[in-house]
Amino acid sequence: MEDGVTTQDTGPMDPKDMIAAAARLGPSVDFGKASSDYGKFRAGFPEAFFSRLAEQIALRAGLKALDIGTGTGAVARSLAGRGLDVIGVDPSREMMQEGAEIARREGVSVDFREGRAETLAFADQSFDIVTAGQCWHWFERERAAAEAFRVLKPGGHLVICHFDWLPLRGNVVEATEHLIVEANPAWMLAGGTGVYPHWPADMANAGFAGLETRSFDVAQPYSHEAWRGRIRASAGIKASLDAEATARFDETLAAMLRARFPEDPLAVPHRAWWIVGERP
Repeated sequence: MEDGVTTQDTGPMDPKDMIAAAARLGPSVDFGKASSDYGKFRAGFPEAFFSRLAEQIALRAGLKALDIGTGTGAVARSLAGRGLDVIGVDPSREMMQEGAEIARREGVSVDFREGRAETLAFADQSFDIVTAGQCWHWFERERAAAEAFRVLKPGGHLVICHFDWLPLRGNVVEATEHLIVEANPAWMLAGGTGVYPHWPADMANAGFAGLETRSFDVAQPYSHEAWRGRIRASAGIKASLDAEATARFDETLAAMLRARFPEDPLAVPHRAWWIVGERP
């Protein structure tokens, strides 16, 4: 999900409708406008995700990894921190510039390159691992899966992963999503479960084998300031609205947090979910 999908009052949408909603919203979204908030406030994948992934596919120093839809490089930077040789690809220069600055501060090396998941500018069988974090729904998925298969070495792995907030009855996520929809009715990415039943078929149809999905839940701490920044960075707010509308939304969210969720930091429920497939 970059966020997940429902209508406000009818409950979670079918995953097929979620995919369609992302496709409709996609052309109007410019994450470059939100790159600073995205890099500063959005929590990356928890370390436990990478530890569990390493047990599955033996992440080790020296492996060549390609992170597609890299954005600010949250996945790419964590892999680089484990000693992998990482290239990150994204269509947004602004997002990658933000990621490069974060990587510099963290002391890790990621080769950021402008490009798209559907048309990768790399030779066949170039990589040991391809990752796609929080972005698969934005792609032309059949083409992206085929390209990932093409650039992987035999025995290499594609990892599609998400770290999603969870809107539960009465919690801060549910309340925040209602505000996003009020501010931007075109944003239908609300109410998700953090589980993606259509991604396995994408991978199987591209030729991947040995598919395995895993997940775990955590309470991700966010200060009020950080939660506001995290929401500004979502597809429905700063990436889609003008500066005046974004500021109005931020004031509304701040007031709602003070009135209804005064605890600071918040403990925001999240789900890490991922699927791994191997190129035979």
